[in-house]
Amino acid sequence: MLEAITGMFSGSALSILIKSSGAALTLLVVVPALMKLFLVTVDEGSAAIRTRNGKPIIRRASRSRGDGRGEVVVLRPGTHGAFPIFLWYRMVDVRARSTDLPARTLTGADGHQHVVHASFDWRPFVTGHDLRVLELDVVDVRERAGNIVGAALRDRVHRLAGPVLPANHELSPELVSACASEVREQCGVELLAVLVTGDALTDGFLLSQALRSPDPTAHDRWDAASAVYADRLTSVG
Repeated sequence: MLEAITGMFSGSALSILIKSSGAALTLLVVVPALMKLFLVTVDEGSAAIRTRNGKPIIRRASRSRGDGRGEVVVLRPGTHGAFPIFLWYRMVDVRARSTDLPARTLTGADGHQHVVHASFDWRPFVTGHDLRVLELDVVDVRERAGNIVGAALRDRVHRLAGPVLPANHELSPELVSACASEVREQCGVELLAVLVTGDALTDGFLLSQALRSPDPTAHDRWDAASAVYADRLTSVG
């Protein structure tokens, strides 16, 4: 038995063992490492942007677009060949997400004030031009898109008559159609929906109603809530 074991590590047997183990090591370790090095795998919900020195590479603008701002090279989900010595890729999350707008006090057409809490759903467009805007031209996509959506919401509430905002299934499509094109142009993202999550009359409006003398001939139209609010007011000074 001892002679058989020592015979495996001598002469031609040792040479065969070294060659076979080297081939197995190459097959199991080296080849997968090289494949991983020269292949880029983009997962679902992501996109890859070609970069050089950490910055996206801008290609010449297409003639059909005609805005002169160029595009980035985008890889969609799947496995793609790569040349890491010269080019690298940065992953971008292109899944839908939601961003809250700060609570705002907005005044309607007839003086009603609303405390509006809203949010908007959005996702990046997976195109070379739109992702270029997302990556290079905008410091904070959420802030700029929020400003555009907030302005559209303010304009809509300013035209509103009455103390109640429309339901989301009516308000959201109207706001999306009003500012979706500007959001894409300025931010490179798709506006999916605008949702109002809270709405209430402010204390300022209730105070103005409470201080207003009721019409004795229109007692039925007097808002009891305003009267209760007025009774709770205390003088200062």
